[in-house]
Amino acid sequence: MTYELYYWPTIQGRGEFVRLALEEAGADYIDVARESEGVAVMLRMMEHAGHPPFAPPFLKDGETVIGQTAAILLYLGARHGLAPKDPEGGLWTHQIQLTLSDFVAEAHDTHHPVGVDLYYEDQKGEALKRAKAFRGSRIPKFLDWFETILARNPAGERHLVGRSLTYVDLSLFQAVEGLSYAFPKATARALKTSPRVAALHDAVAERPRVKAYLASPRRIPFNEEGIFRRYPELDG
Repeated sequence: MTYELYYWPTIQGRGEFVRLALEEAGADYIDVARESEGVAVMLRMMEHAGHPPFAPPFLKDGETVIGQTAAILLYLGARHGLAPKDPEGGLWTHQIQLTLSDFVAEAHDTHHPVGVDLYYEDQKGEALKRAKAFRGSRIPKFLDWFETILARNPAGERHLVGRSLTYVDLSLFQAVEGLSYAFPKATARALKTSPRVAALHDAVAERPRVKAYLASPRRIPFNEEGIFRRYPELDG
């Protein structure tokens, strides 16, 4: 059965983590909101679903509707060989994804530290302060944690979990992509001390299905409406 992915049609955002998993899995899916009248269909789904999602992204598989990026990836990982089959490994993978979600939220809050209902220009002073702390402390701290996980993986340093690719490898790739767009100078500095993270990013980019996706029109370009936004003054 074809999956239905519901997310905003003009941004990568949190939906991109799901898109990457679907693309790597070679799964059939429809990016519903990018279809004609798709946004209206998405909003009706949110209004009338028995278990209504709080916000996009959400995934529909038959009669099952799953919201929250980490929960969607937990669901897809088990069905498409993108997560360990043993419960402990699956839980560890989910834990890493939740930490990645924290990382992504902090990246978003650099340009909207006061409130999502305000324009960036209305909170630029606060954003400058928040971004300075994010560049100097938080990016290195998160990347160091992922570097440590890679170094301690008993199956080898190529993946975060086990011997083969999992959805958290894809998600870390996307996080590095987004950070490199939004904070190119700070991210380049941080990756110099996280060589395993940099190597994982480069390896994921060369996977045949991911590489084809990145070169296709299905990959929405980064822009200043999504989570990762390039404001040069925030890169320091």
